[in-house]
Amino acid sequence: MSKVVYEGWMVRYGRRKIGRSFIHMRYFVLETRVLAYYKRKPQDNMVPIKTLLVDGNCRVEDRGLKMHHGHTVYVLCVYNKKEKYHRITMAAFNIQEALIWKEKIEQVIDQQQDLMMANGNKVYASFQYKPGMDNGRNASSSDHESQCSPEEEEENHHTLLRRTTIGNGPPESVLDWTQEVNSGLSNQNNSDQVFSRKHWRLVRCQNGLRIFEELLEVDYLPRSCSRAMQAVGVVEATCESIFELIMSMDGTRFEWDCSFQYGSLVQEVDGHTAILYHRLQLDWFPMFVWPRDLCYVRYWRRNDDGSYVVLFRSREHPNCGPQPGFVRAHIESGGFNISPLKPRNGRPRTQVQHLMQIDLKGWGVGYFPSFQQHCLLQMLNSVAGLREWFCQTDESHMVPRMPMMVNMTLDSVSSKKKQKIQENSVQPSPLVDQMHSASRHSVMLDEDSDEDEDYQIPELEQEAYSVKLENGIKQADEEPSDQIDLSGFSGSLRRDDRDKSRDCWRISDGSNFRVRSKHFIYDKTKIPAGKHLMELVAVDWYKDVKRMDHVARRKGCAVQVASEKGLFSLAINLQVPGSTHYSMVFYFVTKQLVPGSLLQRFADGDDEFRNSRFKLIPSVPKGSWIVRQSVGSTPCLLGKAVDCTYIRGPKYLEIDVDIGSSTVANGVLGLVCGVITTLVVDMAFLVQGNTFDELPERLIGAVRVSHVELSSAVVPVLESGPSAE
Repeated sequence: MSKVVYEGWMVRYGRRKIGRSFIHMRYFVLETRVLAYYKRKPQDNMVPIKTLLVDGNCRVEDRGLKMHHGHTVYVLCVYNKKEKYHRITMAAFNIQEALIWKEKIEQVIDQQQDLMMANGNKVYASFQYKPGMDNGRNASSSDHESQCSPEEEEENHHTLLRRTTIGNGPPESVLDWTQEVNSGLSNQNNSDQVFSRKHWRLVRCQNGLRIFEELLEVDYLPRSCSRAMQAVGVVEATCESIFELIMSMDGTRFEWDCSFQYGSLVQEVDGHTAILYHRLQLDWFPMFVWPRDLCYVRYWRRNDDGSYVVLFRSREHPNCGPQPGFVRAHIESGGFNISPLKPRNGRPRTQVQHLMQIDLKGWGVGYFPSFQQHCLLQMLNSVAGLREWFCQTDESHMVPRMPMMVNMTLDSVSSKKKQKIQENSVQPSPLVDQMHSASRHSVMLDEDSDEDEDYQIPELEQEAYSVKLENGIKQADEEPSDQIDLSGFSGSLRRDDRDKSRDCWRISDGSNFRVRSKHFIYDKTKIPAGKHLMELVAVDWYKDVKRMDHVARRKGCAVQVASEKGLFSLAINLQVPGSTHYSMVFYFVTKQLVPGSLLQRFADGDDEFRNSRFKLIPSVPKGSWIVRQSVGSTPCLLGKAVDCTYIRGPKYLEIDVDIGSSTVANGVLGLVCGVITTLVVDMAFLVQGNTFDELPERLIGAVRVSHVELSSAVVPVLESGPSAE
């Protein structure tokens, strides 16, 4: 029996025959001579999906970061040097887990290699990479592959190290500023460099960072191109955690990088190199200075000492042309150097260097040194943002998202619009239905699929596929499939769909309200809300001498009718205090809550989560100017503005909103109540979406209340009803 060295859930990464990538969750088991994976944790004599015999001729190849529908995975490939096509490709959502597996597999390979050498068998050792072979760059565990033939390796196996990972190295145009060189000798053969590296001097200390400026000798430096500057700081986090955060282009970047507005992937060159599009958020007189954007190549590697290097340099790309309203800036050199330090008081410490030399372009910027200096310091201050982010956030493994960029050339604008129209008209494919239960976050695909082979075919039309896929999943998750039987529902306030009706309610069109779009976290855009998630079936208009709580217990109310029909209901009770208390209750129903959806998480979550997400969008289409200005149309998180009480029953959730708990809201309410008979008020309720997977936002429901009379309110008879949980 082989001994289990390491085991756990990992990601199977590969490509289908049609060229699209796939990722499956698989259970990997590493034994002393075998690496295997299963669909689930093995029991008894379960047969694995695939196995690989591990001996001294095996290698662990680092394929770097791969993108799958906006998610990033760190990919490793284990293969036998004699039979390269017999391999297993595995991946992890965080680099720490990938490095653990890499280390464990290397230990098994080392043990098998020692056994083979002791038995006199041939072992194909890899070439020992020497720094002098690549213009002075240090050996890196993610830079180079074997450069010797098997025969040469065999002759030198007793003195050569086994290189465990491969890569293509940084592009020739990208300057590796992290290397220590003397007098800029490494740059003498590069005509693209406009300066020679010399020394750094400290120019200021700011936000706990040391800011350095480079001392250099140049033949020519554009006035708008700044000297190279770098910020150096210490962050209490692991190198891997900092690296993952720096590589992400999702909404979390807004929390630590104040110069970031939007970022997307233009082209994935390989696992270590990518072309990115980046919009800068610069706050130097934005009324007069056009915003800047960038198109640059990003290269990264992990050195053998555990440090990470991320390098930037601008590059033109046919799919990332100039954008209207933006000035295309140019990065001459830049990036991050993330190096481990000795822990202190049991906490990890890492030194982060962020270098940037940028030409902001545009006429006149060279005549305003303060503009160049201010913007550059704003970008370098991201190191302080990283430090504070980790100080105030518990470390958690995130799945960074980076949207894929479509062709941005001006010639493709019209065709892109046509393509979007065609995509929106396409019905979800059968694949969407198969993936429904396993893809609520568009990450795990086809869990029970037997397709686990790799195909080296270029990935085509991935973005169009992912857009249709996400739209199909959103529709399948959120929209009710059948119409709800509205018979039996009634309320004290009548429904009337005519425009000039009084003292009534009707359903308001969702297109009257604007909600967060799919890419709101990147560009802050909003879109018309569209179809509601739940059906508004009744409205009650109550009054009493005391506040009316838990109105769902009233016998015969819409909540109880919905429960009898097997429907889930949401009752929103807007409480108006005064000498006479008023309550307007809106009843929304749906067939069932979709497990894993945002609405289900809201209904079953705790009060803290509910308060942070329950949102109201008000509007006054008809009324006096002072009332319209006082109410406004700005979305409001009710749970943070006023006191909300949540009552969860077996088939319902009631939200009692005490408007009088806020002094400001109470003042506005007093103004509204005085002229309520002249008003037409629209209200939309929704659960706020904060992450890419929760967007675009969807309305729970919307209502229009027209010319309500205070005298039409009735006194409810509240009885014991369905018990709350």
